[in-house]
Amino acid sequence: MREYAADWEALKATDPEVAEAIAGELERERTTLRLIASENYASPAVLAAVGSTLSDKYAEGYPGRRYYGGCRYVDVVEQLAIDRAKELFGAEHANVQPHSGATANMAVFGAFLQPRDPASTVLGMKLAHGGHLTHGSPVNVSGMWFNFIGYEVDRETEQLDMDRIRDQALAERPRVILAGYTAYPRTIDFEAFRQIADEVGALFWVDAAHFIGLVAGGAFPSPVPYADVVTFTTHKALRGPRGAMILCREEHAKAIDKAVFPMMQGGPIENNIAGKAVALNEAMTPAFRGYAERTVRDARALASGLADEGLRVVSGGTDSHLALVDVRPLGVDGKSAETLCDEVGITLNKNQIPYDPNPPSAPSGIRVGTPACSTLGMDEPEMREVAGIIGDVLLHPEDAGTKEKARAQVRDLMQRFPLYP
Repeated sequence: MREYAADWEALKATDPEVAEAIAGELERERTTLRLIASENYASPAVLAAVGSTLSDKYAEGYPGRRYYGGCRYVDVVEQLAIDRAKELFGAEHANVQPHSGATANMAVFGAFLQPRDPASTVLGMKLAHGGHLTHGSPVNVSGMWFNFIGYEVDRETEQLDMDRIRDQALAERPRVILAGYTAYPRTIDFEAFRQIADEVGALFWVDAAHFIGLVAGGAFPSPVPYADVVTFTTHKALRGPRGAMILCREEHAKAIDKAVFPMMQGGPIENNIAGKAVALNEAMTPAFRGYAERTVRDARALASGLADEGLRVVSGGTDSHLALVDVRPLGVDGKSAETLCDEVGITLNKNQIPYDPNPPSAPSGIRVGTPACSTLGMDEPEMREVAGIIGDVLLHPEDAGTKEKARAQVRDLMQRFPLYP
């Protein structure tokens, strides 16, 4: 009998419409340049784990403490994921069950705060300055249920001002201080945040969703030695399946585990946990370290190249996998830039910049990221080439010849660095 049950031919025969859409997505990924900072490519091994028969198994609870029988093998897989996460990041405790970054963050709220309690205050970065929807946006449950106090980047440097953040913390005395962002390209002084949290008696939480893969590869400072809790997604720079994890100090382990299950979730998605285990194993290799270092190198080269094309790089550069870029110097807004790049096979996203005079629907900036390009093996020369393509397209938005040339350049790049060959 076969040891693996998933079958592409069976899918094509059973549901050709779904099979056609899946094949179409693979072709799209193989022919377009991915610059969305929150996207990457999982390895064939990760994809195989996610497509396994572990999808069939209910396993409420935790390894060795399940509410269902027959959990012998899912216990093995989940414990591997837990042990690898603790080893890779030097964490005291790991919960690998969260279905998404949003549910991981909600579990932190559930562990330490009370809904609609005026004392349940969180000091976190404003969304418009690079924070995340789940960091207190009024349209998200985080902002609806908890009392968020927003901090901003400095208007001149467009970087964190730790003295100003300390002053806010002293004035507000929050219960939780939150760092880690979706559109902040610089390193974060986790030690300074820890000192502020200790000074005001707050819990220090880091949402490392964007940069945790860089931490795994030694290319970005680790928040684990300083934070009480670290949440992160597994499908961005870490190159795992869609999902999330929570790391924390041992003193918070019971509260975190109870907040994930049974408070926030029921049965864990064990096939995704298998994919997380595989991704963590891959992240322990020298090859992954090389990828993480290349990702940062590529981001810096792309940011520098875009500056050479006449665009303004927010904060003057990047220390991570992403760059935030003001496109107004070329006479376009972020929405137009996103559309123009999409027309030539480059996917990126429009994004507000700090103190943006434009609305979120047509912001002044774009966010670009290099994890996917770096996974394919692209390096600094290719990033300078990509910057030139973007510059040409934005500078000549109505020129059909420029767009056709750009499409050809993108096709050539993707053929030189093929995906899933």
